[in-house]
Amino acid sequence: MSSLNSPAALSIVESSIPDTPRRRHNRTTRIKGRRAGFWVYAGLVVVLIGSVFPFYWSFLIGSGDSTTINDPDFSWLPGGNFIANATTVVTDPAVNFWPALWNSIYSSALIAAAVVVTSTLAGWAFAKLHFRGSKPLLVFVVATMAVPMQLGVVPLYILFADLGWTGQIGAIIIPAITSAFGVFWMTQYLRQSVPDELIEAARVDGASMIRTFWTIGVVAARPAAAMLGLFTFVTAWNNFFWPFIVLDRSDPTLPVALSLLQSNHFVDYSIVLAGVLLSTIPLLLLFVVAGKQLVSGIMQGAVKG
Repeated sequence: MSSLNSPAALSIVESSIPDTPRRRHNRTTRIKGRRAGFWVYAGLVVVLIGSVFPFYWSFLIGSGDSTTINDPDFSWLPGGNFIANATTVVTDPAVNFWPALWNSIYSSALIAAAVVVTSTLAGWAFAKLHFRGSKPLLVFVVATMAVPMQLGVVPLYILFADLGWTGQIGAIIIPAITSAFGVFWMTQYLRQSVPDELIEAARVDGASMIRTFWTIGVVAARPAAAMLGLFTFVTAWNNFFWPFIVLDRSDPTLPVALSLLQSNHFVDYSIVLAGVLLSTIPLLLLFVVAGKQLVSGIMQGAVKG
């Protein structure tokens, strides 16, 4: 009798019942009940508007003139000066826009690639290689995230000054080639997504640890590595504090170069915000190009997990 009441038996009996209109209605009702309600979509719309509004506000000011931001008759329609203001930003010799843009692309890409590689290697070691002191060492790595970067600026600058690297783009790349957050992120992901039995099976088949990492760990880490690489690129792109200190004004990154637009006594916010929008265009293009692959990689990792 107990076997007839088992879930398998009940599912077989249920599948043998004809698919009547009433059963189809009940099944459709259950499916519809899982859909998001009105308030969920309303909340998403509010979040979308809040996310897009700063860009639209910047475009409104950037498409006007120097009096737009203080105009009592402010219009919520864009003006017609955005191209002229953007041209001023690009051609301003004090900004040096194109070399600064290349420095930002070059440094951000190298930092993102380095963080992904080092974090994946360290995450694999902490997650799947059992060695003495691994837990205290991981705790120490995570604890470094609580230390503000400002505390290490002076000794770091003295070090790079002694090495003769101040004013060079490598001075902002070398300190950022590894990330405590990246190590923690990859450790947690690999610990949950890769079963220990799979690694043991690979070792029984004669695979070395390096080959096991390459064939199993790298493949499993792709979704998390894509997320980490994208956010590391954005963080490096927006970094202002350390590049402002260590780089020369003649060869800066883009955020430092744009700060030169407001170094005078009078700040033309239409030109400044036009430059800010120009600096966000590469990031928007990156999200448009990599967004689909990023989401598909996350979903693939979620299904496998």
